[in-house]
Amino acid sequence: MLRFMTLVAVLSAALPFVSHAQAAEQIRVGMSGGYFPFTFVRQDKLQGFEVDVMNAVGEQAGLDVTFETMSFSGLIGALESGRIDTIANQITITPERESKFAFTQPYVFDGAQVVVKAGQEETIKGPEDLKGRTVAVNLGSNFEQLLNELPYADEIDIKTYESNIALDTSLGRVDAFVMDRVSSVQLIAESPLPLALAGKPFDQIRNALPFRNDEDGRALRDAVDKALNVLRENGTLLDISTKWFGSDITVAE
Repeated sequence: MLRFMTLVAVLSAALPFVSHAQAAEQIRVGMSGGYFPFTFVRQDKLQGFEVDVMNAVGEQAGLDVTFETMSFSGLIGALESGRIDTIANQITITPERESKFAFTQPYVFDGAQVVVKAGQEETIKGPEDLKGRTVAVNLGSNFEQLLNELPYADEIDIKTYESNIALDTSLGRVDAFVMDRVSSVQLIAESPLPLALAGKPFDQIRNALPFRNDEDGRALRDAVDKALNVLRENGTLLDISTKWFGSDITVAE
């Protein structure tokens, strides 16, 4: 018995020890690939602000980043089931999500924005003018919740769409749509339809990366958070933001 235990001890010492840090050498990042300019596919290439941020995080933290694209509505379930390790798709921090996931620091600060067909911004000037109207939002996004929390929510007919492209083309069937201000400005510039901002943002949005709230998830979150600190301090986040938006959306105003 003693010889057996000694042999086990020798073999154990010779085998590499797998720590949480070593186990986290890969990070699987979920995103929709349909939320321009944060994550989208063009010429069969996945790209966007979120892709650049996660690649920079991976390089800084020594993590091998792999991207998993799926419908936005399936991302939370994929994270909970362990199919992916985090979501980089402009995930807004909410009390409900904070109770379930371990979030990094916010790395995008934005606001909810009403968008209408050009010419309608004089009659729809903000969320208070959405009463009695049909309004589109991204399926599973925080904007549906924001509209439902308005005191006159029961007077708004909310329609959900899977992607920004679907939102864009939906304006033939709805009166307005609500999305983040940063994306709305970009979408207006890219859209074949004449669109306009309706008033100012009506709610502050803080985006961060959610991880499962267990030992491994928190350890990976901490490694990513540390990398984000470095990228913020050395100007990399600013450079990525400027590349995609022409301004710094990574700091609160």
